[in-house]
Amino acid sequence: MSPRAVLVGAPGAGKTTVGQLLAEHLGVPFLDADTVIEAEAGKPIPEIFFDEGEEHFRALERATIAATLERFDGVFALGGGAVLAEETRKALAGHAVVYLEVGFADALSRVGLGAGRPLLAINPRATLKHLLDQRRPMYEEVATVTVATDGRTPDEIAAQVAAAL
Repeated sequence: MSPRAVLVGAPGAGKTTVGQLLAEHLGVPFLDADTVIEAEAGKPIPEIFFDEGEEHFRALERATIAATLERFDGVFALGGGAVLAEETRKALAGHAVVYLEVGFADALSRVGLGAGRPLLAINPRATLKHLLDQRRPMYEEVATVTVATDGRTPDEIAAQVAAAL
């Protein structure tokens, strides 16, 4: 068993929105890694960051992704920082990984001032720019398909992803 598609990308790329549409189009279930982590931890991700720290959150994230890649056959959206872990990048090998590429302006307009996004809590513009620059090579490394999202609707993006798969 293996996901039909794994979506990666920066905050604001549309992983959840596009993932839900793609899953509907393909007739398979959708799963968001962050939602799974929140359910298992019993609290929202910002609280995990505040109470236990980013390192603890990343450990939960790595475990959730590894387990889900083995047992889920739908569309699986990863959190923006999931690719930071070499273990996760290696686990994605052999899967249909779709990098939803987003530029700074579109990402900023989509995430706003970072409400509910712990890493964007302080100076969201500069932090988001740094995250995009830092993570882009890792998204490209794991991707089997790259789809640009700037200036496009979620429906257009989902249709392109479905065609590419």
